[in-house]
Amino acid sequence: MMASRRVVESLPRKPPLLVATPSPTKRAAGEDEAFLPAVGANLRRLRTRRGLSLERLARQSGVSRAMLSQVELGHSAPTINVLWKIARALGVTFSALVSLTPEAGPLLLRESAAKRLASQDGSFISRALFPFDKPRRVEFYELRLKPHALEEAEPHPPGTAENIVVSSGAVTITVGTAVHELSQGDAILFVADVAHAYHNRSDRDVLMYLVMTYPETLG
Repeated sequence: MMASRRVVESLPRKPPLLVATPSPTKRAAGEDEAFLPAVGANLRRLRTRRGLSLERLARQSGVSRAMLSQVELGHSAPTINVLWKIARALGVTFSALVSLTPEAGPLLLRESAAKRLASQDGSFISRALFPFDKPRRVEFYELRLKPHALEEAEPHPPGTAENIVVSSGAVTITVGTAVHELSQGDAILFVADVAHAYHNRSDRDVLMYLVMTYPETLG
């Protein structure tokens, strides 16, 4: 897809089914090794803080107990779909679940070290353009949609907004029953509390940028 303050742990949306995939350029050494334990530690901390057993979280999230256990132990790389189900069940943002250790001062996010999340068929790729250092209300993502790919998202909690700009190509974005055709340079802002989808009907890739803002009142 893709912030003295009170940490807001708001209910996230469910994004397309994604799995981790390496950057086309060389990745930073040890990045993947650091990512899985961080997710596992965050999951265990957030789950126990809420007094949830693995069995109860499995029922609430729709993710099997076995998968939750593997994620907590850092033994399994979960798809982005699984991570969002867990985050939604815990009532936290995506960044709260995948955050790494904070860095002091300015943080440069090298393209070569970026974490890319892709659908299982590779038709949709998302790159986080923000650090996973702490829960935040605003997340910034680069989105790539392959030719003729369709990605669907479930409704987000009321107040969660998506602001998308098309950098190249053309895409059909459906929000509820309303259909919007966007071309290069077009932007759309909507409250994503209804089902929505992104459809590339063309023969060329679509590049988009998404700013997702979570509601202040949730958490």
